[in-house]
Amino acid sequence: MPTQILMLLATFVAEGTPEGRWTNPTGSVTVDVAACGEAWCGTVVSASDKAKADAAKGGTANLIGTQLMSGFTAAGDGKWKGRLFVPDINFRARAELRIIDSDRLLVRGCMAGRFVCKSQTWTRAE
Repeated sequence: MPTQILMLLATFVAEGTPEGRWTNPTGSVTVDVAACGEAWCGTVVSASDKAKADAAKGGTANLIGTQLMSGFTAAGDGKWKGRLFVPDINFRARAELRIIDSDRLLVRGCMAGRFVCKSQTWTRAE
């Protein structure tokens, strides 16, 4: 295949997945979402001093390198379902990722079934 076709195919595949670096709405945490086995996982690659301190209070001594997103598998319609770790309260929740567009990712986690949920729009990091 010509190189241009391979590059176009690689771009299409990457945009159709949650793969990449994403930053939370406050800019305090950036995760690298990559394949881990047959699922997607997100590992912290940078964090503010406040985010690190909050995580430490919750029992996560080293926020950098911590896997916040794990086991995300395709659930149809540009969504992936898996688990989200909230280090400042040391809690794992059911979660969903949904691509809004090439630069925005909706991250939604729920506690107590679907009764207590929180959503955030993360942006693609440069």
